[in-house]
Amino acid sequence: MIPYPTVEDASVALGRNLTWFETVWFDYSATRSNFYVYCHTILLLFLVFTLAPLPFVFVELTGWFDRFKIQPKVKYSLSDMFRCYKDVMTLFLLVVGTLQIVSYPSIQMVGIRSGLPLPSLMEIVAQIVVYFLIEDYSNYWIHRLLHCKWGYEKIHRVHHEYTSPIGFASPYAHWAEILLLGIPTFLGPAIAPGHIMTFWLWITLRQIEAIETHSGYDFPWSLTKCIPFYGGAEYHDYHHYVGGQSQSNFASVFTYCDYIYGTDKGYRIHKKLLHQQVKEEGEHKGGMKYD
Repeated sequence: MIPYPTVEDASVALGRNLTWFETVWFDYSATRSNFYVYCHTILLLFLVFTLAPLPFVFVELTGWFDRFKIQPKVKYSLSDMFRCYKDVMTLFLLVVGTLQIVSYPSIQMVGIRSGLPLPSLMEIVAQIVVYFLIEDYSNYWIHRLLHCKWGYEKIHRVHHEYTSPIGFASPYAHWAEILLLGIPTFLGPAIAPGHIMTFWLWITLRQIEAIETHSGYDFPWSLTKCIPFYGGAEYHDYHHYVGGQSQSNFASVFTYCDYIYGTDKGYRIHKKLLHQQVKEEGEHKGGMKYD
């Protein structure tokens, strides 16, 4: 709840006029409790999990972009993808939604605010970058731990049921894994707390990134290819393809942890062999070189 009765009072307290966006935010949230505002997180995640994978459903069903499919021999029907979505939504209602509600005291404790002023663009960008770096490093170690014998057999194997991942399968996992991987997601905002809008943007971008990584398609025009050390769909798809035996490509977003700790060696050998195979096939068919 914003502690100002009117926009004019808020302007006086801030020492300046409110921006248009701040005025809209004031009109919407001024009389609502902080808990009510925070609960919008549940609706936001529901919309992301439901809408963000839909373009990849279209791509999978039409077959128009099969040349970019990483595992072209695997095809999913509409019923296959809808079944995955139903499983994800069941878990969402039982675990994710409940987790968001019970975690509200921690939101208050770390100091994530919902009042005025709204954060500047530079503040938002800086915090989002920090959140991605913190999440990536901590997620790497939890993910790697889940690939030990007990962790994989008891928990992580559920996520690996999709050896050729699809967008809807991004949050498809054991309930315990959802709780564990929620720690890296929240760790950044806990260390560098900001506004609730920054928090919403962070979890939206993180989930969309995860959905794109699990899409099963490697599009050459993807903007994420411009990001240094970014893993992407092709990188993570190898991790799913190898499955339970995989001790490679644990990266959440970036690849530097895999490189530093040597957990990308299998992937690099695979890429080298694939490169050589394509080169030999090209030379055999017409002497064309693969660069």
